[in-house]
Amino acid sequence: MIHFSQKEFIRFIINNNVVGFKEEPFTLKSKRKSHWYVNWRTVSNDPFLMDQLTDFVLDYLRNNNLVPDTIYGVPEGATKLGLFTQDKWAKLDGNYSKGSHILSMGRGKPKDHGDSKDKYFIGEPKGKTVILEDVTTTGGSSLENTANVLELSDVEVIAVIGLTNRDELTPIPGKDNEEVVKRFAKIFKRITGKDYNNPMSVGEAFNQADLNYLSLSSAFDFLPQAYAKLSPGENIGRAIEKEFQQYGAKPITLIR
Repeated sequence: MIHFSQKEFIRFIINNNVVGFKEEPFTLKSKRKSHWYVNWRTVSNDPFLMDQLTDFVLDYLRNNNLVPDTIYGVPEGATKLGLFTQDKWAKLDGNYSKGSHILSMGRGKPKDHGDSKDKYFIGEPKGKTVILEDVTTTGGSSLENTANVLELSDVEVIAVIGLTNRDELTPIPGKDNEEVVKRFAKIFKRITGKDYNNPMSVGEAFNQADLNYLSLSSAFDFLPQAYAKLSPGENIGRAIEKEFQQYGAKPITLIR
């Protein structure tokens, strides 16, 4: 029986320096400041590690009884992940043959004209589709790319899956960067048809759109282990605990 081991996946994250800490805070895409990062680039640049990563993803799909026609990676962070995973998934299919599957890839920057399949994609997803993201913070890019996929007429999004969920709330009106909040509200309205007024977890944001968000790893699962192993210091630990008090879906404890 195929079994996804989150314990092994977290070991993979820590051993391959996917997670790390910085003494000086840096700015995330969400405009929030943070002392810790998740960067899958080293893994995605190494064919050997990418082969292992795609095995984790495929095991996770099977464990969740997900059988997609297309596996699509959010550009650009998960583009290679989507292509490598789709290729391996197709070859495991007993129906693997010419024309049986598609390699779907999104444009890093959409064209300013054309149909959705040309505007957002180089080879559009088809059929039952799983959308892969590398790191989810506020969920804005995942929601936007999912909305792009849903514009296609012959696609059913059966799950949106992040390699890592930072377990932060969606943008907080009155606290987060105003432009980030406005952009997220526009995306939220587009995919849910509802006004955005209050922050929520990324999973709840997708639930509002009747979509299923899952993640192979969560900050609450691996961050305490990474902190204990890498020992970045008490000052960083307390700074990260404060970050979660401000922006986290719930508090986290690193200093014991």
